[in-house]
Amino acid sequence: MTIKQLGEFGLIERFRSKTKTDLSVIKGSGDDCAVLKLDKSNYQLFTCDMLIEGVDFTLKDSPYLVGRKAIAISISDIASCSGKPRYCVISLGLPKNTKLGFLDKLFKGMSDISREYKVNIVGGDLSGNNRVVIDVSMLGIVERKCLTLRNGAKPGDIIFVTGSFGGSISGKHLKFTPRLKEARNLARGFKINAMIDVSDGLTQDLSHILKQSKVGAVIYENLIPQSKEAVSLNDALNSGEEFELLFAASRPQAKKLLKNPDYKPIGEIMKIDYGFKLVSSNGREINIRPKGFTHF
Repeated sequence: MTIKQLGEFGLIERFRSKTKTDLSVIKGSGDDCAVLKLDKSNYQLFTCDMLIEGVDFTLKDSPYLVGRKAIAISISDIASCSGKPRYCVISLGLPKNTKLGFLDKLFKGMSDISREYKVNIVGGDLSGNNRVVIDVSMLGIVERKCLTLRNGAKPGDIIFVTGSFGGSISGKHLKFTPRLKEARNLARGFKINAMIDVSDGLTQDLSHILKQSKVGAVIYENLIPQSKEAVSLNDALNSGEEFELLFAASRPQAKKLLKNPDYKPIGEIMKIDYGFKLVSSNGREINIRPKGFTHF
C-alpha cells in the first residue's frame, strides 16, 4: 500500500496509533494544537505548519504575503483553541539560487505579522533544498477555563462560523486575518463547546468536530456565508484555506452570540445516527460526503 492509497488522514492515524505520551500531555495529535501542562491556571499550546512551493504557494506570489501566511496559519491554530500566540521558530529549505531580495521580502512578511500579533521569532534552521519550504512551529498559552478543542460538541448545539467562504484560490489564502480577536472574545464572554479553524474546507473540518465529538450535524444552504469570490456553493463548502473559525455552542449561549454579527449560525449539532446533512434552499435534505483539500 502507498500513502496515496492510505490517504492523509489514514496516515495521520497510522502515526498516532504508534505514539505514546506521558501525563504532561493533555491533548496530543488530533486537534489544531497539542495541549501541554504549564501551571495551575494555564496550558501551553504547541502547533506547527509547513508551506511548500508548488503546493501552498508559487514563486509568482508576493513573497511578503507568503511569509505573512506562514506565520498567520499557526496563529489561526492557536486562535481555534482560544489561546494567545507567544513564540515561534522558523525552518527554511532553500534552493542555492534563491535571491536575497526574495528572502528579505519573505522575512518582512513574517516579522510584520509577528509584531502585529505579539509573537516572538526566537530562532529556526536553514537547509538547502530544490524548492522553497517554510516550516513554522509556534507556542501559545491559554487559560485552562478557556481551552476549546474539537471533541465537546453536543446534540442541540448551534454551529457558528466567522467570515465567509469560497474563492480562497483567488488570493484570499495569502491575505486572511487570523481570527484571534474573535476567538479571545468568545473565550472571555461565552462557553464554546468545540472549535476548529477552516483550513481544509468547511465540510471536511466540521466533520473532524463530528468525529471527535461523536455527533452528527445539519447545515443549511441559505445560511452558508459565501464570499464574493466564491464560484458556487460547492466552492464555499469545500475549497478551504479561509482560516475562519467554526464552532459549536449551546442554545442559551447561541442566543447571546446572535447579537454579535461577527458570529453567523449555519446549522445544528445532531445525534450521531442522524449523520451529516445539508438542507438545500428548496428544503431537500442531502447527505454530505465531506470534501476538501488533502495532501495525498
